[in-house]
Amino acid sequence: MSLLKLSGLTKFFGGLQAVSELSFEVQAGEILGLIGPNGAGKTTAFNLIAGFISPSAGEILFNGENIGGMKAYAVTRKGIARTFQIVKPFKKLSVLENVTLAAFLRFPARREAEAAAGRILEKMGLGSKLPALAVDLTLSEQKRLEIARALATDPKLLLLDEPMGGLNPTEIDQASKLVRDICRGGVTIIWVEHVLKAIMNVSDRVVVINYGKKIAEGTPEQVVKKPEVIAAYLGTKKR
Repeated sequence: MSLLKLSGLTKFFGGLQAVSELSFEVQAGEILGLIGPNGAGKTTAFNLIAGFISPSAGEILFNGENIGGMKAYAVTRKGIARTFQIVKPFKKLSVLENVTLAAFLRFPARREAEAAAGRILEKMGLGSKLPALAVDLTLSEQKRLEIARALATDPKLLLLDEPMGGLNPTEIDQASKLVRDICRGGVTIIWVEHVLKAIMNVSDRVVVINYGKKIAEGTPEQVVKKPEVIAAYLGTKKR
């Protein structure tokens, strides 16, 4: 059974159809890249899966249970966490405090929550930054903090929203390794990213959407050769 299965997922905002009958599955233990041009509906799909908005139609099955329409906190308790394209740490709190707050979801006792947060931050390469204020971190470090906060909720499925945006090539390589390591640690990943080289190198499969509809699905090697994908990114040649 798939860990996550979207069936006919549709979302209207007034007269605008942001996601249209979107269907795909995610198997436990894989990294699925979700790509498409700006405005394709990727973030809306994330918001639907994570419970930030409710679908107009369709199903979101997680471990066989329909979670469509559940509140975000309930979806998180089920085992789905997400990051945001624009990082949103508590700037005046320390790095450890930021992640500890998220860890309280699974560890009600402060000592246990702090210990869990510390372990995750070590894995994120932020072990030396525990007392630092979040506002004082570099962008690359804030991106890692964002992921650490999500991991502190102990998710089975992690939704990564452009974790490499604004990073330099060296930081992108480091972030790519981090994504692989997270998956190897037992967390399934759906990854939205505009750094196509990174997402194609790391993902097991890729789903491409445009105008809210799925236009291609397959391995990275298969997807990049599809004419509809090339047209979506580069446009069609005018005669």
